[in-house]
Amino acid sequence: MHHPAPYLVHVFSAGPAGGNPAPIVIDAEGMSDDAMREVARSNGHESGFVLPAPAGNDADLALRFWVPNHEMAMCGHATVGAVWLLDYLGLLRKDRLRIHTPSGIVEAVITDAGTEGAAVEVSQPAGKVETLDGDGLREELASILGTRAATLGDGPLQNARTSRVKTLIPIASVAALDALTPDFSRVQAVCDRIGSTGLYPYAIDAEPGVVHARQFPQSSGYPEDAATGIAAAALAFGLLERGHLSPSSRLRVQQGRAMGHPSEIRVRLQQDGRAITGCWIGGDVRVDAGA
Repeated sequence: MHHPAPYLVHVFSAGPAGGNPAPIVIDAEGMSDDAMREVARSNGHESGFVLPAPAGNDADLALRFWVPNHEMAMCGHATVGAVWLLDYLGLLRKDRLRIHTPSGIVEAVITDAGTEGAAVEVSQPAGKVETLDGDGLREELASILGTRAATLGDGPLQNARTSRVKTLIPIASVAALDALTPDFSRVQAVCDRIGSTGLYPYAIDAEPGVVHARQFPQSSGYPEDAATGIAAAALAFGLLERGHLSPSSRLRVQQGRAMGHPSEIRVRLQQDGRAITGCWIGGDVRVDAGA
């Protein structure tokens, strides 16, 4: 059965080769699971598939996400990319959307809709943060990352999540973060043991509100990710718990530079009174020429 070819968007781009590539199929109705997985496998990237909202659901559309190895419940950059692409192609009639995903309803807001410079933000729920104990774990994670425990920063190891658990690992400097050389063969086992879907080492920049990070996923089918929206959201809540982020300040997470794909994810917390009810993640998007 013939299916429409995906568009390739680059999400959270912060330079000419930047951003996380995401193949997006804008009319995936009728595609089988195997066909969706094949798009992700043949492109080698997390891929998004736009579908009609399920019957009886008040969502505007549905999204599914696949990596080469499996389906995912949520993918931040593919959601931002899909919404930006639908707007770019003139297929949206509104600038605030409710999107049905396997992880639940996600909201999207588009600023400057209908222009190539349109900005998309997608919602994530309030984060949950758990501190991981033990010097033995610090030594083990440092070893897996190809460094020494002394290279780790002063902050705690944290498992944080808004959609999927990421393990936040403070690193003492941006230079040390860039120099990490992980043993990828050991990532999956430690993630399985500590209940995580990826290691997210980060280093706090001298510039306020800027943090650098790298993401080594548990089992996506590739060793490093250029930009991870839900990990950046998780990091915001980890930093909030550490007192490194105030509820009203905005976070810029720079990722992918060590891979040659400089990316920036912008995160702002959402408040209702004094309660933090979630966050919004956004960033720049570009589409490959010819789309």
